[in-house]
Amino acid sequence: MSAEQSTTERTGLIGVEWEADGVDEVHAHPYVDVDEWRASPVAHRYVHGGFTGTDTRFSFYFPEEADYQGRFFQHVTPVPQSENLAPEELGEYNKIAFAVESGAAFVETNGGGPDAANPFSGMDPTIGAYRANAAAARFARVVARELFGDHRTYGYLYGGSGGAYRTIGAAENTRGVWDGFVPYVPGSPLSIPNVFSVRMHAQRVLRDAFSAIVDAYDVGGDTAALDLTDDEAAALAEVTKMGFPPRSWFGWRTMGMHAFSVLYPGVLAADPTYPAEFWTVDGYLGSDAASSVHRDRVQLTTSITELVDEGASRGDELVAGGVDESFLHTASAGTVVSSLRLAEAPNGWILGAQLAVASGAAAGSVIRLSGVEGDLARIEPGQDAIVAALAVGDEVTVDNSNFLAAQTYHRHQVPGAEYTVWDQFRGDDGAPLYPQRPMLLGPLFTQSTAGSLPTGTISEKMIVVACLLDREAFPWQADWYRARVAEHVGGDVDDQLRLWYVDNALHGDDDPQEFPTRTVAYVGALEAALRQLAAWVEEGVEPSPTTSYDVVDGQIVVPSDATERRGIQPVASLTVNGSVCVSARIGESVSVRLDVKTPAPGVVVEVLPDFGGTGVLGDALDLEAASRVVVEREVAFDAPGTYFVAARVAAQVEGDAASTHARVLNVARARVVVEG
Repeated sequence: MSAEQSTTERTGLIGVEWEADGVDEVHAHPYVDVDEWRASPVAHRYVHGGFTGTDTRFSFYFPEEADYQGRFFQHVTPVPQSENLAPEELGEYNKIAFAVESGAAFVETNGGGPDAANPFSGMDPTIGAYRANAAAARFARVVARELFGDHRTYGYLYGGSGGAYRTIGAAENTRGVWDGFVPYVPGSPLSIPNVFSVRMHAQRVLRDAFSAIVDAYDVGGDTAALDLTDDEAAALAEVTKMGFPPRSWFGWRTMGMHAFSVLYPGVLAADPTYPAEFWTVDGYLGSDAASSVHRDRVQLTTSITELVDEGASRGDELVAGGVDESFLHTASAGTVVSSLRLAEAPNGWILGAQLAVASGAAAGSVIRLSGVEGDLARIEPGQDAIVAALAVGDEVTVDNSNFLAAQTYHRHQVPGAEYTVWDQFRGDDGAPLYPQRPMLLGPLFTQSTAGSLPTGTISEKMIVVACLLDREAFPWQADWYRARVAEHVGGDVDDQLRLWYVDNALHGDDDPQEFPTRTVAYVGALEAALRQLAAWVEEGVEPSPTTSYDVVDGQIVVPSDATERRGIQPVASLTVNGSVCVSARIGESVSVRLDVKTPAPGVVVEVLPDFGGTGVLGDALDLEAASRVVVEREVAFDAPGTYFVAARVAAQVEGDAASTHARVLNVARARVVVEG
């Protein structure tokens, strides 16, 4: 009899009257409405249910009995979303397959349902922050005992971005629910809206200088040679000191507004007098007639000539639960008007503009735009009710005044001294240089997501994963939280928390990469964190050490040597003729050398080269797995130009070369200038 048959015949879960949960009366009565075996992505038993009288739903994915080792991994999305996300991940980073291979069940919930994702619903925010997830975790243990007999079930919660807030909120506000936590790409209580506002300001001011900035911060570049205007130099310094990684500007063409498109209307709702004061009160950028915001201000009254339905059911594309798109979860899944053709095309800085409707059925409404291309105004998802009322001929005004005002909001949100990146906005006496708003908005946004403000008061083990090229959760914020934990543990913080920085990785936890010779996915590091966390908690096995780093003017600086850097990431060095930047003649042979080292007990298992500088990674090289791998090749170029040779490397951190999981990536580049 197979494990599947024995487990299935032993017990069925539908219709069982479960003992009431005595911890949370809102989630007191669990039920199961689906109990079935599934073959994809790996064999597992799927259990779906909820809690009577609530919109909270859960999905449990249990391994076969022979594979189960008494634990579960539970993922939490940035905003409460869906309990049915994991089966939709069809790539190499499927959460169910990873959990099963790790001897774990996988747990996911909808975080309490649609109202939990709506800050204006009136629902207790602690439900979406951690209570719905905690109720599911407690019940997962009950079901595990029903399936596998009485045993100690360990549980581990992990989530990124807004999900990191929710993970930390769960760690600080619950006891005995989970045994460990992995928050990744975390923010701080002052993240929103400030990391976005300063980035938007830089994107506007630096838009004509980005090509030079990207080249200067790339390998072999010269930042001292940058020729910027005073405004440009000031904007670059401001955003860099706030923590934006300057090496990450290569994505300037496509990074857009990210979550700020959803967040900044909330800023204006919470501080409605700010836009008017920005344009009129001394100390705000808008009051300076010489400021570039006046050059870039657009206020164009025109009319709608066409309602454009581009046929995209956009909401269907926004449910993966990744940290780069979960904030769009409230967008409609229906096919609606997605763009408007205008009688006149606005000129100026249009990113973040609004469309104020002056006539017709939607008169008085304001529509958020994702962008304007010529006379085509693209509509941000999630505004169906307003958009449905629009008609050809309606008078509208394209206006970016509020968005321009929001771009320097961070200057008027100076917090306490522990937030050192704001020192640039303080005088010698510590007082703010600019007028301050009546309240700090960041903590309000954070509390609504996490259920409380992070303080560092955790009692279980935690491994934090952060990324050095993160544009949305600046890397210093992970160090900020580590410092808060250090204030409370009463000893060595590494006994309670490890922090791993992943170089050349962005905010998003998905693949493929937009620029595969510049950045890598970091999901392998998350997998390693969950496995090492489980070993730390269950067996007392020390995890990989905290990455060695310094915080310098808002930037995280790590050693170039793998041994000195510590953490879990392999470090790769790529040189051409012994240098990271060389000149060569057409047809001249040059020597490319790749040297990869990884911390013990890991082994380098893969090298994908781009030694021709095409921007496309080639097939994996044949190599023998080892803690250090050196590759040498001779190459030549048949046309003049600047080439960036590169290689992506992978190390399996447990030393298991056959495993496809817990593979941590890195990338290295070198510059070759070829002349005729």
